[in-house]
Amino acid sequence: MKRKASAPVFEPYVMNQIALMPARYDEKIPADHLVRVVNESVEKIDLRSLLAQYPGGGRSSYHPQMMLKVLVYAYAERIYSSRRIAKALRENIYFMWISGESAPDFRTINDFRGSRMKGVIDEVFSAVLEHLVSAGHVKLEHYFLDGTKIEADVNKH
Repeated sequence: MKRKASAPVFEPYVMNQIALMPARYDEKIPADHLVRVVNESVEKIDLRSLLAQYPGGGRSSYHPQMMLKVLVYAYAERIYSSRRIAKALRENIYFMWISGESAPDFRTINDFRGSRMKGVIDEVFSAVLEHLVSAGHVKLEHYFLDGTKIEADVNKH
């Protein structure tokens, strides 16, 4: 017995919807997601040394705590390019949430990690790591530093 041919049925496809995103991004982010761990960790550390890098006056700056959260989360996701981080801030819901929908451009991100973080990067990232270890998110016995040096073919020495 042959089936009667029928017209295909599709899900609705509407490009110009009024609301594409939820009212709050955190409704879409699981409770145990890495972005929440980064947010909690940076919230709990002392940022006085980072805040001291801002002399005051002039035009307002993006909040250093937000910028640090974005950098830590980007590095955890293996995103190192300031242009790719800026793109993620515009397109990725996790970056949108952790930045509070702020979208600094790649120059601002690069300036923050280059000049603002330069003198305090070791202290700040150590504090983040210490919090992650104390909260049980990271175990240091799983991390290794390999100092192997391999001579290149083009090296004269």
